[in-house]
Amino acid sequence: MARTDAIVLGAGIVGTSIALHLAKRGLLVALIDRGRPGEETSYGNAGVIEASTILPPTFPPGLKALLRVAFKRASEANYHFAFLPRVAPWLFAFRAASQPKRIAETARLNRPLFARALSEHEELMREAGALDLLRKTGWLKLYRRKESLAALRLEFELAKEFGLPLETLTAAGAQALEPHLRAVFEAAVFWPRAASISDPLALTQAYLRRFTVLGGVALRGDARSLHRSGSGWRVETAEGALDSANIVVALGPWAPDVLEPLGIRLPMAVKRGYHRHFRGERNATLARPVVDVDFGYLITPMQQGIRLTTGAEFAARDALPTPVQFDRLMPRARALFPLGERADDKTWLGARPSFPDSRPVIGRAPRQSGLWLGIGHAHWGLTLGPVTGHLLADLITGATPLVDPAPYRAERFAA
Repeated sequence: MARTDAIVLGAGIVGTSIALHLAKRGLLVALIDRGRPGEETSYGNAGVIEASTILPPTFPPGLKALLRVAFKRASEANYHFAFLPRVAPWLFAFRAASQPKRIAETARLNRPLFARALSEHEELMREAGALDLLRKTGWLKLYRRKESLAALRLEFELAKEFGLPLETLTAAGAQALEPHLRAVFEAAVFWPRAASISDPLALTQAYLRRFTVLGGVALRGDARSLHRSGSGWRVETAEGALDSANIVVALGPWAPDVLEPLGIRLPMAVKRGYHRHFRGERNATLARPVVDVDFGYLITPMQQGIRLTTGAEFAARDALPTPVQFDRLMPRARALFPLGERADDKTWLGARPSFPDSRPVIGRAPRQSGLWLGIGHAHWGLTLGPVTGHLLADLITGATPLVDPAPYRAERFAA
């Protein structure tokens, strides 16, 4: 029977970052996943390290926006009708969390994590020899209507409070940064402190290699085999049973499969999302991620081509893909940027694990000694992976926490 100091379940960017930070503390760590590291939800993200992110996603503002979603005319959101009864309690809680006072509260509570996101990545990238994947070119958010820009008052006020620089641009100003954009929008906001990654999978794999250099082991196994063994925990792997006093669940959308049999029920929903890769017509290029805010999609340069990511789809995690949002957004995306032929024939689907208050759960699991959680990062798994790993390593080893962990405790949902 093999024994380790800690077992991390889930080898996406969050789990791999946690395992790496624990190994840096000198612990013997096993990282377990049923598949290959980084090839699930972590593979398909937009590649943005959102150090300048302020406001969380919100419920559709106003009746007009809600009706567009309800009648399936919105490119920024889609849903499966049969899934609505299951997700309705989450949506009501999400709507409550979208009130202006709650939004500002969430922004302030999340800020300690986001403020450290880029520096934490850079430290791991230097150690892993992966700085070539990092672009410090900011990101650009486009607004097709003047009213959309006027609605940013709270975001701009909080940016000033947090000391985050931004630049409001005309369409011509945005084209000076990205010459291949077409002026189908009214204005833009440039956030210079955002960074991005040219290949998220390669980044996770680089962190994994650094983890193994430090003595960590990556194994195939089924996290659902987790069970108590004496005073500790046991997981079955392809190499046999593995015991540890500390288990970290970093399984993203699959976390409920492990936690609910242990009596831990948290209000997590999944927001599914899709991406496709395109070539630029006549060698058109981008230097940074660009968000078309009013229509809820993003285009960004990746090593595989120009990645176009959709907004959210509310559907069962394992339901068949329904990438209908591409039909709604492609005319708008091609009007904005000269997207050419598909760079591959794949339509990728992933599931973003999300809590209604747009805060992750980081820390001890309720009522289960030795069980730790790093889940529910929603749209920000890539951004917050390393800082989550640092904070959990502090908590597990008894070090002074990097940031106050109280806002991210699972017990906030106990009421």
